[in-house]
Amino acid sequence: MKNFLLSISLLFSLITVAQEVKQKSSNKALIEGYYTSGKKLGFTASDSIFQMNIGFRVQSRIGYGQAEGKAGVAEGEIRRMRLKLDGFVVSPKFGYKVELGFSARDIGTVVVGNSGDVILDGVFFYHPNSNLTFAFGQTKLPGNNQRVISSGSLELTDRSINNSKFNIDRDFGLFVEYAKERKNKFYYGLKGAISKGEGRNWVKTSDDGIALTGKLELFPFGAFTKNGSTFEGDLMREKSPKLLLSGAFNQNNNALRSQGELGSLLYESRTLKSVFVDAMFKYNGWSATGAYMSRATHDPVTIDAVDITKTQAVFVGYGYDAQLSYVFPSEYQIIGRFSTQKVHDDIKTKSPNIDEFTVGVSKYLYGHKMKLQTELTYDNIEKFGSNVTNNWYARFQVEIGL
Repeated sequence: MKNFLLSISLLFSLITVAQEVKQKSSNKALIEGYYTSGKKLGFTASDSIFQMNIGFRVQSRIGYGQAEGKAGVAEGEIRRMRLKLDGFVVSPKFGYKVELGFSARDIGTVVVGNSGDVILDGVFFYHPNSNLTFAFGQTKLPGNNQRVISSGSLELTDRSINNSKFNIDRDFGLFVEYAKERKNKFYYGLKGAISKGEGRNWVKTSDDGIALTGKLELFPFGAFTKNGSTFEGDLMREKSPKLLLSGAFNQNNNALRSQGELGSLLYESRTLKSVFVDAMFKYNGWSATGAYMSRATHDPVTIDAVDITKTQAVFVGYGYDAQLSYVFPSEYQIIGRFSTQKVHDDIKTKSPNIDEFTVGVSKYLYGHKMKLQTELTYDNIEKFGSNVTNNWYARFQVEIGL
């Protein structure tokens, strides 16, 4: 909370300074405020050597769920509360992005000496031309499409169970992207990263392992309208079919955590290999996506050298997601998703296989910036040596952002 209040105080201070400078300047204002439907609230210098955009979003959620044989559980929480700053310094070629998270799930457990995991993104960009971007800092790795898409641009209240277990999340390192976008013709994009491999804000341990990530994106029918490949649902109601096909590979050398950039500490390091294959299709309000994700390693179960009864395993296995939706002209949307997750035989006594079915209805009030989302989800959980467990939950979520 202190970090959040400090950030808000800083923003108000910047606004106050900007107003004072504008009032005192007898010539053209040094800083001008602007707001348009396509941009966040922000400030830009009149000589164009500095720009800062300010964005925020809040996801408020209530829900009710029941696991088989147990009493029902009600939930109510701020699922996400984010503050974003982005812009450029000196020239649009030199950009930056800062994103902070203040919800309980973003911050994690606060302990003595650790005020919380507030920093999501802190990255600097260099754009030598319109097709090429280099970046340095902490941000999302170019992994599966649903993870790269902002959580504020999802059709359902959260990402899939496979994304939760197999995604490679954020990391600190060097990043590069190349794409020569075409409107109605085939083009491709390349993305790569060399990163630490332990995930965001990792300072607990050090090692000599690094993670290598590469991704290829194909756009057979040209670019989506208004960068529509970066959000779920066909809100633009594409006038002609649009398709994205992509594949990504990540090798995390000497990883120290059970999911590479995420998860619990392992007792021994392991080299993890992850594969992601995605497809997205949009046309006339219809949107269909499919995804395959997997993680593999040699000898996934690690053992405590002091107490051999203690083990920690890498989460290895694979999963599929299939999602279909339609956005009506009235901006109501119906959606269904199916996910299946299969764990490797080496960890089947520790983690279950899961099938998940979800249906939802949403109302977009101002695109993904302001929307109402409802969903009903049913889980079929198959644990080793026991009967299948049936769980379900229902949710209602409100998203407001700028």
